[in-house]
Amino acid sequence: MTSPFPSRSSRPSRPSPRPAPAPAAPYLRYVALGDSQTEGVGDGDDTTGLRGCADRMAERLAAIDPAVRYANLAVRGRLAGQVRAQQLPAALALRPDLATVVAGVNDLMRPSFDADEVAGHLEAMFAELTAAGAKVATVTFPDVGRMIPAARPLGGRITALNARIRVAAAAHDVALAETAHAPVFTDARLWSADRLHASPLGHARIAAAVADALRLPGSDDSWTAPLPPWRAPAPSALTELRWLASYLGPWLGRRLRGRSSGDGRAARRPQLLPVTPAEG
Repeated sequence: MTSPFPSRSSRPSRPSPRPAPAPAAPYLRYVALGDSQTEGVGDGDDTTGLRGCADRMAERLAAIDPAVRYANLAVRGRLAGQVRAQQLPAALALRPDLATVVAGVNDLMRPSFDADEVAGHLEAMFAELTAAGAKVATVTFPDVGRMIPAARPLGGRITALNARIRVAAAAHDVALAETAHAPVFTDARLWSADRLHASPLGHARIAAAVADALRLPGSDDSWTAPLPPWRAPAPSALTELRWLASYLGPWLGRRLRGRSSGDGRAARRPQLLPVTPAEG
């Protein structure tokens, strides 16, 4: 008796499912506020051009939707209060749907540092940007004392500021990238020779951390993965003296003269512009 059911070989094959369309970017108007890290110092230079974590974030967004527009208002050397006074009005005028706010490291190194005051400036920026309809993202800071022996006294300040950033971020639904909790961020390979600014690899990890905090398509927690083992150069008194003379000394000199590395500088990308993909 012939079976009323078709054999496996005679059944019509099911069409292969169509690939899902690429998701549209959740954010199309991205504005970055901050200091040297957001400006991109350590990733490129002033001659060939800077890239940095904010540029890398914009590239991630543009890979999802080329219609993304991006502005970077950050200027090196700026304190949190200066970012609020000088960059926030311009950011609001650009009507972003995404803003990153990263500031406070320059404040940490000042004798007059006040964690409540710095966090107050950050929270005010979080509040105004979210009230204007933007999604805001920020970061916590790793303990630089684990990389710079001379900076170990800053550990308590970093802990205090991070605690306040977490409270302010939670209060305003700010996406928080916890770089402070990722041991890889104290790996010297993520930092440039001055140990104060991220290297290209470090900027890439910061961008990945922020993308993960925002749950962007294609993001994950791989930014927390340790780097392959390596033999770090043995610390020496001569190495530390060279670092003090080359980097910390000039920084202290500017502070004593009331000057900043950002004096005379303006934002390098003050308007929302299309994103040009970078290689590498």
